[in-house]
Amino acid sequence: MRALLAIIVLILSLSAASFAADPLADEALYDQVRIKIAQDRETGGGKIDVKVTNGVVELTGTVKQDKVKERAEKIAKRVKGVKSVENKIRVSPV
Repeated sequence: MRALLAIIVLILSLSAASFAADPLADEALYDQVRIKIAQDRETGGGKIDVKVTNGVVELTGTVKQDKVKERAEKIAKRVKGVKSVENKIRVSPV
């Protein structure tokens, strides 16, 4: 009975570990999103910061036009592995 209980606990702990945040995956997503935003003609010149937590990308910073803000979000959403995007970029024409 104890052996069965130990096996169940082991299986549950391994399952929980698979749902835990993977910092390496977040770092890879961060790199991919930053590179794609920097290489894009519309967004490359803007001051856009990227943060990734558990596959959720948060975009912050300031851009001059709404279309740049929208483009950055679209680029981030297209990166494989991104679960969702929180676009907190501000638009300031000055």
